[in-house]
Parts: sequence; C-alpha cells; structure tokens
Amino acid sequence: MNGANKLPTLSETQWEIMNLIWDRESSTVSEAWHVLKERRGVSRNTVQTQMVRLEEKGWLTHQEEEGGFRYLPTVGREETQESSVRRFVKMVFDGSTEGLLLTLLNGGQLSKSEAAQIRSLLDSQRKKK
Repeated sequence: MNGANKLPTLSETQWEIMNLIWDRESSTVSEAWHVLKERRGVSRNTVQTQMVRLEEKGWLTHQEEEGGFRYLPTVGREETQESSVRRFVKMVFDGSTEGLLLTLLNGGQLSKSEAAQIRSLLDSQRKKK
C-alpha cells in the first residue's frame, strides 16, 4: 500500500467515495453510485469520474470483472485519517494539537462521552511515558 501522506489530499466528494469503499472493502462504479444517489442525488458520470481520478492519484486500484471494474483502496482508512489530521493540524493550528483540542472543547463539538474517552486516552498516554 502507498503511504497516505504521499498522496494528494482528498476533496469532500472523494472522502465520501473513499469512506464508502473502505466500508465495503471494494466497489464498482454502479454500487457506489446507487449508494451516493440515495444520499444526495449525484449522477453516475460524476461518481465514475471521481473514481477514475482517485485511481489516477493513487488512492484506488482496480480489478477487472465481468461487466467492468471493481475498485479497491490502496491505503487504509485509519492511516489516511491520521495523515489528514496531521496535515490539518500543521496547516490550520501551526502544528499545535493543543489548539485543535481547545477549539473542539470550546466550540462544544465534543459530547461528554467523547471528552471522557479523550481524558482516558490522555491518562493512558501519560502512564506510558
């Protein structure tokens, strides 16, 4: 698999397609289109164009099957999320994860259970060090 940090960033639509493919482990254009048209009425041609672009950029690969291609991810979701968050924190918060967390906490974006989970993770990290 290619490293996510070596690949171009994903657009919102490309994230949506990649999440769909990660959930299913693979997808044809038709399968992806049927899901996405229910969500927001996207055209089949748009889905096909995006999947071809994702392959050109290195995010997807394909296998030939009867009647077309089955697309598979070249990078895992977790690796991609980690790489994307690192890029985001570097660009938006000048590398400060504290700035990101403070923004989430002060903006009310975290539920009580999410905040408790973060506290638990921080405590666990502190104990490891």
